[in-house]
Amino acid sequence: FYQQETQHEVIMADQTIKSVNPANDTVIEEFTPHTPAQVATAIRDADECFADWRKTSFEYRAGLMLKAADVLEANADRYAADMTTEMGKPLGQARAEVNKCAWVCRHYAEQASNYLADEPIESSGTKAYVHHLPLGVILAVMPWNFPFWQVFRFAAPILMAGNTGLLKHASNVFRSALNIEEVFVEAGFPRGAFQTLLIGSKHVESVIKDDRVKGVSLTGSGSAGGAVAATAGKAIKPSLLELGGSDAFIVMPSADLEKALDTAVKARTQNNGQSCIAAKRFFVHADVYDAFKSGFEARFKNLKVGDPTEDGTHIGPLATASIRDELVEQVEKSVKAGATVFHAGNTLPDTGNWFDPCIVIGAPEGSPSADEEMFGPVANLWKVNDLDEAIGRANHSIFGLGSVIFTQDKVEMDQAVSELEAGATFVNAMVSSDPRMPFGGIKQSGYGRELAADGIKAFVNRKTVFIA
Repeated sequence: FYQQETQHEVIMADQTIKSVNPANDTVIEEFTPHTPAQVATAIRDADECFADWRKTSFEYRAGLMLKAADVLEANADRYAADMTTEMGKPLGQARAEVNKCAWVCRHYAEQASNYLADEPIESSGTKAYVHHLPLGVILAVMPWNFPFWQVFRFAAPILMAGNTGLLKHASNVFRSALNIEEVFVEAGFPRGAFQTLLIGSKHVESVIKDDRVKGVSLTGSGSAGGAVAATAGKAIKPSLLELGGSDAFIVMPSADLEKALDTAVKARTQNNGQSCIAAKRFFVHADVYDAFKSGFEARFKNLKVGDPTEDGTHIGPLATASIRDELVEQVEKSVKAGATVFHAGNTLPDTGNWFDPCIVIGAPEGSPSADEEMFGPVANLWKVNDLDEAIGRANHSIFGLGSVIFTQDKVEMDQAVSELEAGATFVNAMVSSDPRMPFGGIKQSGYGRELAADGIKAFVNRKTVFIA
């Protein structure tokens, strides 16, 4: 039902869940899963809270959301350290993630009333408009790779809209999940407004089916999204899916090559390369291919793999051994199909889920490099003869999340924006999520949009009001 769960480094024994540090294979902490009775109580509390929370003013909710931002910033070091220990991202990136969550809290505190203001409509009556009302209890099913950000970009808008939230987080980041609940408790949100459920995959379906749960948002794998969407659809409840990606990164002759290279490396290796919106497939015009390839390899060679808590580390361990093993297999299969590989050349520790960053060059169609999402620091590089070829190859993917083009040519920019099959196209910049801009994909990358006005309207009743 929930594929991410099978990929997590969790050990089930004596009714406890043991999370494992991916850097050294040591047990971090043990958690006792919530019982069905505890889950039922959480759903009841969320539903009862909603009855009063929905009646509160935007000003009241905003005051609490601003306090949540303050709690995040005050505890950023502790929350970041827990993230790094649980899933291996470099500590500086973890701190930045916590601070970004404070940003999204402040954004919706400031903008929710504008986003959900009544929308006048011309009609035959004396007045007509769209009025926005919350739906109720909304479930979030979230993955481990951005343990805070992916939750807060859900939580801030649904709470500001007047809904209440339940979080089923990935089992290898349960400490982060509890820290997130702590943020809302410390900020003064009422009991039941936002709760973490420490449950496994087999319990998700029953939560979605509960009549008091009115919608579900999932970030994760395609199979997980399909299962959640099917369950929600059968129950006739709204769902929002943000799934995988294999984003294209196109470089044309007029590009600022140094900027393109610096951006390319960051876009591929940030968060240990474990990001749905990471640039994964690089299509470079023949006129600049050799220079780009040389610069790309040089930058990969300078990447430091090591202890994610140390300053200067670019790449920490991958989150689980199974993810590392799958990535190794994907590279090996691509080489057998005819690709060549450039390795960064790091000496890796003996314990932990380590992977040396690499560039897979010229992999043919049908190989993992061309057809699959590679969730780790592997860049896939091809030479193309023109923009038509680049866009055609970029679109030859089941995914459609983000895309990038580096060019100074306005015609090429316009063509990329018009023809790239993706939820976003960034020109001369890496794909990133921003509270002010809608975020989401097409094709097997999911449906619906998070963030900005779209995000807060995802789980509201857009009620039509007509006055004769």
